[in-house]
Amino acid sequence: MQQTDDMEGSMESPNLEFEYGDTDGFTAELSELYSYTEEPEFSLNRDYFEEDFKNHVKGRRWMELSLEEQRAYVMRLLDALEVTDRDKRLKVARAILYLAQGVFDECDTETDVLYWSRHNVFLLYDMGIFTALLELLSMEIDNNQACSTAVRKPAISLADSTELRVLLSIMYLMVETIRVEVEGDGPERKAAREAFKTELGSPLYNGEPFALLLFTMVTKFCSMNAPHFPMKKVLLLLWKTILFTLGGFEELQEMKVKMREQLNLPPLPEDSIKVVRNMRAASPPASAMELIEQQQQQKRGRRSRRPLVKQDSLDTYNERDPFKNDDARDEEDDPEDVDSGIEGEVYPLDRDVIIQPPPPPPPLRPPTERLSFPKGLPWAPKVREKDIEHFLETSRNKFIGFTLGNDIDTLVGLPRPIHESVKTLKQHKYVSIAEVQIKREEELQQCPMTLGEEEVEEMPAEILYLGMLPSLSQYVIALLKLLLAAAPTSKAKTDSINILADVLPEEMPITVLQSMKLGIDVNRHKEIIVKAISALLLLLLKHFKLNHIYQFDYVAQHLVFANCIPLILKFFNQNIMSYISAKNSICALDFPHCVVHEMPELTAESLEAGDSNQFCWRNLFSCINLLRILNKITKWKHSRTMMLVVFKSAPILKRALKVKQAMMQLYVLKLLKIQTKYLGRQWRKSNMKTMSAIYQKVRHRLNDDWAYGNDIDARPWDFQAEECALRESIEKFNMRRYDKNQNSEFTPVDNCLQSVLGQRVDLPEDFHYSYEMWLEREVFSQPIQWEGLLQAQ
Repeated sequence: MQQTDDMEGSMESPNLEFEYGDTDGFTAELSELYSYTEEPEFSLNRDYFEEDFKNHVKGRRWMELSLEEQRAYVMRLLDALEVTDRDKRLKVARAILYLAQGVFDECDTETDVLYWSRHNVFLLYDMGIFTALLELLSMEIDNNQACSTAVRKPAISLADSTELRVLLSIMYLMVETIRVEVEGDGPERKAAREAFKTELGSPLYNGEPFALLLFTMVTKFCSMNAPHFPMKKVLLLLWKTILFTLGGFEELQEMKVKMREQLNLPPLPEDSIKVVRNMRAASPPASAMELIEQQQQQKRGRRSRRPLVKQDSLDTYNERDPFKNDDARDEEDDPEDVDSGIEGEVYPLDRDVIIQPPPPPPPLRPPTERLSFPKGLPWAPKVREKDIEHFLETSRNKFIGFTLGNDIDTLVGLPRPIHESVKTLKQHKYVSIAEVQIKREEELQQCPMTLGEEEVEEMPAEILYLGMLPSLSQYVIALLKLLLAAAPTSKAKTDSINILADVLPEEMPITVLQSMKLGIDVNRHKEIIVKAISALLLLLLKHFKLNHIYQFDYVAQHLVFANCIPLILKFFNQNIMSYISAKNSICALDFPHCVVHEMPELTAESLEAGDSNQFCWRNLFSCINLLRILNKITKWKHSRTMMLVVFKSAPILKRALKVKQAMMQLYVLKLLKIQTKYLGRQWRKSNMKTMSAIYQKVRHRLNDDWAYGNDIDARPWDFQAEECALRESIEKFNMRRYDKNQNSEFTPVDNCLQSVLGQRVDLPEDFHYSYEMWLEREVFSQPIQWEGLLQAQ
């Protein structure tokens, strides 16, 4: 994005052609696995493979072997992985990594590399390589000697994590390649994909899913016990494992539709993914004053830009340079618009009358570039049953003088307009899955004997939550620590964790060019970590919310208690435009480009120029994910909404609106909407364009007075009580569902002496050694009042 010299009038940035999805393109996801400092290792992998391959298969290439011969060779490599010599094992692992990378030395194009990589990965999985790698990974994690050596070292580099990086790289290539479905995949590959997915999501590895092992690596790294762990690779593998086993956003939508059918709930009013994809990064129309000013400027020939008639300038008129980092000033007291009063707006009804674009000169612009206004609001309005109850309670108090509790059907004594209002509210009534789950949980808590035990389906999300439950707070804190360390706004501290262990070379750069290259590599490394953590947290929140609302609330509450809200706001309190348009990548060094093409000579100028992309996909993806996480943990929680107000998030979020991407703007506007009633009349008056954008973009709740400032819910003394009540509900849920001893008070007592004495009791293996001592202590030395016992009977 080029900064224009002319800052008068409206400061615009171009629309970003960004398509949000579960991940970036397959090639981009593969290239982000490797740091640029790892580039010499590609040839090392090839050399070890060729050295071994030539000894066993003389005069032929890998591509020339039949499938059976390839299988036989992989089986030989698998046997060689079990040798005790660490160096020999590493050489074999590098040879396997070369196969997974697509035997690139025998390929001429990037397409060939990807084809052979896919072929080899399915072959490796079929031969059981993943299970062998898992055993080696567990061994490396438990390698206390490597951990203690790394803790004592003053500076950790790539060399300290060589074995781990090789193993994690092979596993990542296998997970990512098998996860992505390709058009030409036959039934065998589809069956392998499903088998691998089930295997990863099931508690097959030491009684827990594979993701739990990776979570353990994250917590061990953050507790400073294993500073040599390559965190970027661990986080990428963890994210892709959870994405593969639990499913992406489209699978989530399908699961949500199915679950609503099972619960006999009406279908969703719309597909939210499609609605967001079809949104334009548009905002309220320009004011008449600005149009006149723009026409005068065009007549004077001051600039040849497209007219400001399009609906695509969000609160940026007459502002200072948005590329400048204006964190120091408080925008709340600084009106954003000169003509921000209500009378300065052009309303939808007046659009066709007032806003007439000047006729475009044919040579400059095509005649199709004209105003196109949406025919209606993008979202169907929703109403909760609680909102209808509240509305009727207020109406009954006003017209009758008493209330009927939760009754939403009796309208006796209420005037006709109230009847019409209730009818309209009921038409848009929306019952969420979460409300049904909460109601069901209340019933199970009240009637544990009558309703019996709940049948819990062993879904991948349920298995993962059960595994994470004992150490969930540690996992959340570790992920947020890493996010903080990787955030561009973070200042380097001596006690902060070192996330650069798997990017810094053994020998530090000595030339300017090498320093520039390493600087780009470090920034890219941090961006990838932020991308992986943001996507991982969002996936966990969304899947747990669908599986059970209290699982979601448990994770969300841990995020809030670990200061996730100020952390995300701190992340956005930067020059967000420059972060999204950052060019921290060197295309010539990206895999698979770097292994197929000749390496061009890198110069300081070429590194500075970067790529030609309008924006950085991963950074925009990370920003949207973080905004979605913030939305998830603050929605319907007044205490957390007030945290947004207390941390002065409004000016920070407003700056994020300058990014011209519809989805990002939507989530920023949602966050602004929930706090507008607490920001005061002056803020709303000064931000009328933002208010209009909220009206146009965000779903309406028919009873929500977000725009009027009725802050009756802003009582500060209620906030702690709200979080405590939620915590109590979560603890009751966890105890009832996962604590196996929780029904002890309802267990029938066995009064028969013979059956009690005849029960088999599991004793420790070494009990027979201390049996006599136990007998002396527990039986012989204890006086027993036999008469008292008999009387008690």
